[in-house]
Amino acid sequence: MRILLLIHGFNALSQRVFVELQAAGHEVSIEFDINDDLTREAVALFAPDVILCPYLKRAIPDDIWQNYLCLIVHPGVVGDRGPSALDWAILRNEPRWGVTVLQAVAKMDAGPVWAAREFDMRAATKSSLYRREVADAALAAIFEALDRAEGVAEPLQPMLPSVKQADRAIDWAQDNTETVLRKVRASDGVPGLRDGDFYLYDAHEAFLQGKAGEIIATSGPAICRATADGAVWIGHMRAAGAGFKLPATMLVQPDVPKIALDSEEGYHEVSYREVGDVGFLRFNFYNGAMATAQIKRLLAAYLVACTRPTKVIVLEGGDDFWSNGIHLNIIEANASPADESWRNINAMDDLSEAIIRTGTHLTVAAIGANAGAGGVFLARACDRVWLIKTAILNPHYKDMGNLYGSEFWTYLLPRYCGEANATRIAVQRLPMGADEAAELGLADATFGETRAGFDAETGTRADALAEDFSTLMAAKQARRSADEAQKPLAQYRAEELARMKRNFYGFDPSYHIARYNFVHKICKSRTPVTLARHRDKRSCLTQRNAS
Repeated sequence: MRILLLIHGFNALSQRVFVELQAAGHEVSIEFDINDDLTREAVALFAPDVILCPYLKRAIPDDIWQNYLCLIVHPGVVGDRGPSALDWAILRNEPRWGVTVLQAVAKMDAGPVWAAREFDMRAATKSSLYRREVADAALAAIFEALDRAEGVAEPLQPMLPSVKQADRAIDWAQDNTETVLRKVRASDGVPGLRDGDFYLYDAHEAFLQGKAGEIIATSGPAICRATADGAVWIGHMRAAGAGFKLPATMLVQPDVPKIALDSEEGYHEVSYREVGDVGFLRFNFYNGAMATAQIKRLLAAYLVACTRPTKVIVLEGGDDFWSNGIHLNIIEANASPADESWRNINAMDDLSEAIIRTGTHLTVAAIGANAGAGGVFLARACDRVWLIKTAILNPHYKDMGNLYGSEFWTYLLPRYCGEANATRIAVQRLPMGADEAAELGLADATFGETRAGFDAETGTRADALAEDFSTLMAAKQARRSADEAQKPLAQYRAEELARMKRNFYGFDPSYHIARYNFVHKICKSRTPVTLARHRDKRSCLTQRNAS
């Protein structure tokens, strides 16, 4: 089928829908919902069989839904209506929730239901549920809807209003820890929970006590705020009226005790555990962004792991992202974004180089969540890369102002993917699924439909590597020595960083403009032709010649 994705932005769900529809053999193009006239133009150019809207914030023009089958993905159960479906589900502590695919009609969320799926709720942020349970359910419902010849209308319940800040507001004197966590989780991403002069994000239970409402401690990037029966860590905040998300301690510096990150009571971003001959290093950085200080802490933990009497080190990433590379928000907030960009990319290179040069252990990147930009190449620095089947990778920098990129990608891509695939990966600007990543050599294996299943299989496979440690380690060391003799890692690093230095300090401001627009969430004024194939003149010419 010819499917036009009409979307507000190319978010995690839209990317996964795009990748999986293409993998299923559908012809897919994308149009950002900028204004009605551009939407009409896109429909006329592409002539879709179906218009699919996995992430839309406005109503579709009447003349489009009246003449084309338009399917809306709604993150709510059958009968649910309104723009805050998942927010309300978390606030009401629903045990189960779902996704519905509806046909667009004049009344919002009131059309015939074409497919629906339900799932068990998890104690997690709205963003985390959206990327995992909602995305899984949405894909299943979308494919069912596309397979059906006609829709079936379902009875509808009254539409719930949008969740207001008053519905989210925390009463610090009365709300217990579980209530506070639920309110912040329901607000994660957009719009955030307004509390005084800041919006709050990234909340986790803290095992401390204090006077309800007061900030009682800090730990690394996080502040600890007391609740009616305990306390919560708030990892990120945003100033009301302006600004963007930053680590909480960058915005407030209270005169309270500082708790070490590696202490039992601290705010844990990096953790390590051992099971037999395998060490598991976890780094759960918010939204997958890795600031200079975070990378240094991770590198220190990695070097300690290399001294342990284990045979395999598994780098697990975090709950919702493995890694998305350098931390653009912290870079933007720095007095000199160019200088912080330089420090950040050098820290990434230090970590990548340490992994590549590891001569004591076999290393595995177990990617159980999405990864992007430098995070993909950081993973490929490991001896093995294992991907959950639902992962989406964005192994490119070019949309960030034509950044050249580092993390030894000029060594790693030809080494594992071959020259042809390395070039293909470097020039494209599209997300890819797990199967394509494995075909190109970015991953060595894909398995697992759920995170629990993936983690269990990762442990089994890591044990198997440990059993064959001597043979595999000898081959690894021989290959590394041969590669180093052919061209030293230091040369790859110097060449990449020379290009990156021009991105950061050169006359072309493209990177700085793209970073500013990304951090401040500036809406795009057009859909890039890499996504809107109906606007790509080369593609249109090819189609005309073929016909």
